[in-house]
Amino acid sequence: MDRFRMFFQHFQSSSESVMNGICLLLAAVTVKLYSSFDFNCPCLARYNALYGLGLLLTPPLALFLCGLLLNRQSVVMVEEWRRPVGRRKKDLGIIRYMCSSVLQRAMAAPLVWILLALLDGKCFVCAFSNSVDPEKFLDFANMTPSQASGWSITLLLIVVAFLARCLRPCFDQTVFLRRRYWSNYVDLEQKLFDETCCEHARDFAHRCVLHFFASMQGELRARGLRRDPLEGSLETPEPLGPPEDQDYGSRKAHLRAVCSREQVDHLLSTWYSSKPPLDLAASPGLGRTGLSHRAHMVTPGTRLSQHTDV
Repeated sequence: MDRFRMFFQHFQSSSESVMNGICLLLAAVTVKLYSSFDFNCPCLARYNALYGLGLLLTPPLALFLCGLLLNRQSVVMVEEWRRPVGRRKKDLGIIRYMCSSVLQRAMAAPLVWILLALLDGKCFVCAFSNSVDPEKFLDFANMTPSQASGWSITLLLIVVAFLARCLRPCFDQTVFLRRRYWSNYVDLEQKLFDETCCEHARDFAHRCVLHFFASMQGELRARGLRRDPLEGSLETPEPLGPPEDQDYGSRKAHLRAVCSREQVDHLLSTWYSSKPPLDLAASPGLGRTGLSHRAHMVTPGTRLSQHTDV
């Protein structure tokens, strides 16, 4: 059970694993759809090509669009491509890497459909029945030409994937690692920004509601609707939280500093139009926000331990 929990947490935290899972799910759905589909050629010279090619190409197009819609990186890629430069320059290599990754995953399910259709052969023979000798295909049991095309494409894809996997270590991996790192960074940065905005929205709404209740106290007192608390009621003071909660409160101070609609709108527009540079040392104020992992300073006169590592 613990291994399953660890695997599930890794699957949730890794966007690449999620996209690979969605890609496999679409491929499995494609196989199920095609196996449950009963193909019947209309046997009309006017509609055979349209019907056969439509069933051969229309479902792959729909599956391709579904793959693009379900892939979160496709939206992140378009946002990164269309965003203003601001204080952070664009890297077209990262955008190309994200585009190739999105297209590779989106093309998996359409290729499965096309390969299954070619191996089955019915759509292919129905589409080109006007240009072939009908006597060669008296029954759909023998689909040698179209099945040969399907097996050829399958073998070609396997060879290309094998060569890409085997030859990649033979070249310099520096550019690939950089583009992979920064593409993951762009995805994680946007995800963390969305989570922080949700956290700020929840806290902002909570404070607005509390402010409303506090402002209503004067009106309730004027109308004589407010009752004073019972005398002698004991109120237990709230205990101080652990240091982790205190650190969390200090981190929330940055969120609580944005306390009006105009400030929130300005923050969101600044994030879109001028993202901060990828240099924490050069950014103002970041050196004083707890990013340093250095040890605490020891005050003079403090007695140190005499333990020595051997």
